[in-house]
Amino acid sequence: MATTVRRAVLTLPAAPLGPENPLPPLRVLDEVHVLDERARAGLPRDMARQIGYEPLRSLLPVRLNDGYRRERSATDFEAVVLENEHLRATVLPGLGGRLHSLVQLPTGRELLYRNPVFQPAAFALNGAWFSGGVEWNIGATGHTTLSCAPLHAALVPAPDGGTMVRLWEWERLRNLPFQVDLWLPDTSPFLYVGVRVRNPHERPAPVYWWSNIAVPETPGIRVLAPADQAWHFGYERSLRRVPVPEWEGADRTYPLHSEYPADWFYEPAEDADRPWIAALDAEGRGLVQSSTALLRGRKLFVWGAGRGGRRWQEWLTEPGTPGYAEIQAGLARTQLEHVRLDAGAEFSWLEAYGPLAADPAAVHGADWPAARGEAERALGAALPRERVDAAYAAWRPYADREPEQRLATGSGWGALEVLCGGLKLPGTPFEEAEVGEAERPWLELWRSGALPAPDRPAPPGPSLVAPHWRDMLETAPADPLTEYHLGVAQWHAGDVAQAVRSWERGLPLAPARWPLLRCLAVADGLAGDPGRAGDRYAEAFAGLMAESRSGEACSGEAWAAAESALGREAMAAQLAAGRTREAREIWDRLRPGQREQGRFRLLAARLLVAEGHVAAARRLFEDGIEVPDLREGDEILSEVWSSLTHAPLPARYDFRMRPQ
Repeated sequence: MATTVRRAVLTLPAAPLGPENPLPPLRVLDEVHVLDERARAGLPRDMARQIGYEPLRSLLPVRLNDGYRRERSATDFEAVVLENEHLRATVLPGLGGRLHSLVQLPTGRELLYRNPVFQPAAFALNGAWFSGGVEWNIGATGHTTLSCAPLHAALVPAPDGGTMVRLWEWERLRNLPFQVDLWLPDTSPFLYVGVRVRNPHERPAPVYWWSNIAVPETPGIRVLAPADQAWHFGYERSLRRVPVPEWEGADRTYPLHSEYPADWFYEPAEDADRPWIAALDAEGRGLVQSSTALLRGRKLFVWGAGRGGRRWQEWLTEPGTPGYAEIQAGLARTQLEHVRLDAGAEFSWLEAYGPLAADPAAVHGADWPAARGEAERALGAALPRERVDAAYAAWRPYADREPEQRLATGSGWGALEVLCGGLKLPGTPFEEAEVGEAERPWLELWRSGALPAPDRPAPPGPSLVAPHWRDMLETAPADPLTEYHLGVAQWHAGDVAQAVRSWERGLPLAPARWPLLRCLAVADGLAGDPGRAGDRYAEAFAGLMAESRSGEACSGEAWAAAESALGREAMAAQLAAGRTREAREIWDRLRPGQREQGRFRLLAARLLVAEGHVAAARRLFEDGIEVPDLREGDEILSEVWSSLTHAPLPARYDFRMRPQ
């Protein structure tokens, strides 16, 4: 059977993503996978160096995706299906290029964990993320900002004369283009994935890549890799070397033998012949992933058997769905590291995904070297290392081949950067026709030296913050909108004083003061002046609500998103400053529908506690508070509950990911 590649439609119960948050994310990231200098002491020198190399300090220029809810309805997603006699692979270009499904056709077995719903949750660096399949994770420590974003997709000639599916996009946190080529040769029981990350700039760039592979948490599943030690990272934010497979009285290669969510970054054994990782069930069957040598890291992520981890698993799908674990492959030993990519250079490698069958008695035996040795023997028989290396050598000349048939279109940000930088990127065309409404003002700035005036009232569009855009803003006419964007770019560069001056210069002539006031309020709060921050938040929110209610031109998704985002920030800032009366005034300005949103119901409970109405706050919890954008590692629900009562935390509010 020759390989076929076809378009398809996948229908899933899905929660809509909703609009982006229009407020620029000025605050420092609260990413759970971080280590301070003290925690890095004693680590291997190369690991410590890469952990300290260019960690992400800001989400800019990316915006937050936090407008989703939890009500789901049947929704169609464009898919691309690659199929031969052995495998059927289903890819979703509109959702970060996720490899949604990989079915072994002779047995009908799904090799991946396939989520039966699309339910965003706040796990990506910029918010919306969903579980299941294989995620192409690029950018910085954490889940990629492209988790729920459309990628460019096209058909490209494959090395064997068939057809590949190419996915590509411009990663905006690091300003780097990347591509993912999915190739299923006619008779191959393995799906090949060629990946390339390029640095077209004149300066080095930090690179992060992990292929995150969700696998079913079937009974007796064991994860095997060529390692006798691992680096354990828990949500207590510590990294330590531990033995594999047993640690603290339990075999941690079985996902349900851990109590709490945790990462296990495998340290390759000295006798390791090649990088690989497998998840095999009680019968010794499951998925294996291998690669060329550059993709050296391997990891197991577990939710654990504890109450918090199980609650998160329920949160990410629908009731009754079995759980999952993740096996992963990356450029570094751990996900806390970034790897230097020199100017004008590139990283490229090839991955292979497919079924593996090994002797279950050996795989699940107490002799760990024998267990991983049996898995490696089975892998060598199914997919010799030389075949992977040969596939990479065959694919690499085709990485520059131009796409022949477009399947999907991503963002216009890559086209903007390619145009302005005069960049040449064979194989991944970023075309001017892709420049859309968000990018167009910046194209005009590059061409004319000035940002165009908005043609209608609207919250400000996205800001660009790279040095070349900051230079253009500094020489553009100093109108209020330019001062706003210039301040954001200066803030991103760490020049807080100049950012504040730019925002203050824009205030006197600004037709709408609230965007500038909100930025100044954030600056005041971080400078240790909660009183002035509260005053500016109050003025900003009052101004926004007045403008958004001034006529039909100020209605729509963007305005509603601005109201919700600024209302949440303003109310939280007032409560943090002990300004209960001002927090109540913001609450009173909210629209009735906004007060029913989960985040505002939680703020209402906190406000009632601050006002001394503890019983009323507890009634809110008893009636039910559901916060769709609850972030990974956030313990706010348990913290508020403990302020209300000494009673045990109800299971539906228990999202705790670490020992108490």
